Amino acid sequence: MLDWSMSAPGAGPPLSASEERTWGMVAHVGVFVAAWFAMGFLCPLVIWLVYRYRSDFVRRHALESLNFQLSLLIYTAIAVVLILITFGLGVLIIIPLVVIGAIAALVVIVLATMAASSGHEYRYPLTIRLVR
Repeated sequence: MLDWSMSAPGAGPPLSASEERTWGMVAHVGVFVAAWFAMGFLCPLVIWLVYRYRSDFVRRHALESLNFQLSLLIYTAIAVVLILITFGLGVLIIIPLVVIGAIAALVVIVLATMAASSGHEYRYPLTIRLVR
């Protein structure tokens, strides 16, 4: 588990409440841009790296989104391994689970974006907290 200090020299001025909500929303909804390349974790990672010292709110939302995206990547890797181990028969079980999971992921990402927009916290379900 990674843990970085909240103080850094030259981190920049604190963000306004409006900027915090905006970057918090982008940390969640921005994954759709990188998701086309199976790298949905890039947007929250970049936001976390850039704004983690300037806003605790943005840091928490970016970390939550990053951990969720990394969890999805791990779950996908497990699904691929199961398909390979079962010589393709696992597809009969994995494909419906992937469809249900994709719809559920879309719903929770929208919920997280709405929570960030209104200034509230959000915790994704079934998330492995790899980065702290």
